[in-house]
Amino acid sequence: MKIKSAFLIALLFAPGIHSIQAQTAQQKTSRPNIIFIFSDDHAYQTISAYGNKLVQTPNIDRIASSGAIFKNTFITNSICGPSRACLLTGKYSHINGYKLNEKSFDINQQVFPELLQQNGYQTAWIGKMHLGAIPNGLDYCNILPGQGSYYNPDFVDGKKDTTRYNGYVTDITTNLSVDWLNNRDKSKPFFLVVGQKATHREWFPDIQDLGIYDSINFPLPPTFYDNYEGRLAAEKQDMTIDKTMRLKEDLKVHVDYEKDWLFRRLTPEQRKAYYDYYEGKVSKEFDEKKLSGKALVEWKYQRYLKDYLATAHSLDRNIGRILDYVDKNGLAENTIVIYASDQGFYMGEHGWFDKRFMYEESLRTAFVMRYPGVIKPGTVINKFTLGIDWAPTILDIAGVKVPADIQGVSIVPLLTSQKTPANWRKEMYYHYYEFPQPHHVYPHFGIRTEKYKLIRFYGGIDTWELFDIEKDPHELHNIYNDKKYTKLISSLKTSLQNLIVAYKDEDALKILGN
Repeated sequence: MKIKSAFLIALLFAPGIHSIQAQTAQQKTSRPNIIFIFSDDHAYQTISAYGNKLVQTPNIDRIASSGAIFKNTFITNSICGPSRACLLTGKYSHINGYKLNEKSFDINQQVFPELLQQNGYQTAWIGKMHLGAIPNGLDYCNILPGQGSYYNPDFVDGKKDTTRYNGYVTDITTNLSVDWLNNRDKSKPFFLVVGQKATHREWFPDIQDLGIYDSINFPLPPTFYDNYEGRLAAEKQDMTIDKTMRLKEDLKVHVDYEKDWLFRRLTPEQRKAYYDYYEGKVSKEFDEKKLSGKALVEWKYQRYLKDYLATAHSLDRNIGRILDYVDKNGLAENTIVIYASDQGFYMGEHGWFDKRFMYEESLRTAFVMRYPGVIKPGTVINKFTLGIDWAPTILDIAGVKVPADIQGVSIVPLLTSQKTPANWRKEMYYHYYEFPQPHHVYPHFGIRTEKYKLIRFYGGIDTWELFDIEKDPHELHNIYNDKKYTKLISSLKTSLQNLIVAYKDEDALKILGN
């Protein structure tokens, strides 16, 4: 295994005048370059562009303010690997075959980077991929094995050679991305995925960000003490801050720095910084407070947010580094920059962390896009868009014909038309599968319209849930058994069946018919 310093990689940042001139010449004559920054579990409600007042994400906001922010982008299967498979294929999980995490993606199927490659684009994926296999269509690939590590991570290249880099994973992923940008074939347009590990559990902040939110007392979400009345699947889950979140592994209280594998890979300097903060401050505070009951749960909530948001702080800083590179190297006018998370995440809503459910916090995801000369700065798009739309959108932008079997649709009409297409979707379909581990969320599928959400849970329970999202935005009141909604339910079930048929989800159709 080779060892490289993050500092040495950072030295690759400064391109010469010749490369800047070459890039400028290319942008005048070629199709647009595309950079897709893809994070993990970054909750839209923690982003200042999406309305958070206590946390600032200036570089995500920078993309939104210079381009478009999408307020209703939904994921079709809210879990890490399957979401990436949907991105690559533009197809639902039941079509691309990657329904569950920790499986192996079928690399023999069509993926959009391969279509870009066949049409003159240079393609690369750097950072987290989490598909158990490397898909076709990538000229360069340097990825984290599995979930990867926050500190001193291993990366595996397309030749399956492993290299360990000293430093923090978010910085290193950015360094490697800039390295590739500096050394790519500048005669071709490019497509690059910057796959960041942040903000995935166990939320390890960069050393420079430890404690940056300690002065803030975050308010509890209105649904923090949800009792799950009328929602059996929500009651039976195993993803609460109270019972599921671990004091040692997740919140780093009294960690064994010599035996715990998460901390053994830290250098002595990194370990000291973590020890001083988590043992000298966090664990000390925990011991002194002698917490129990609600006080303990709320302390865990505060520690969770402080670590999660500190981890996100480095993510936003590194997004700024990518934007600065584009702006300073003659690429800004002809390079589209997209930021998205693979799904939403719970920040204490319903007492939870994690994702999976079709409820809003995990169904909806962050999606912002800068497209100079096309998207008017400050554009807000409220129409429904899906994760499976990203592949056909990128192909459309690149001037590549979108294959007929792709299930998503290009969102380019939303970017370029003064009027939204009359036939644009007003409802979306969702299907989640992974059960029972790791969080005991029952498999389910459903339909979301502009006003209502209808969900069918199965695989051990047989229940329906209906929510009026306008009247009940927190999704606390299941009105499925209210007789005054009988006609609405019948209509929604018909629409749901139509979506299931249209998207060719045969298993869901069988369940619906039983």
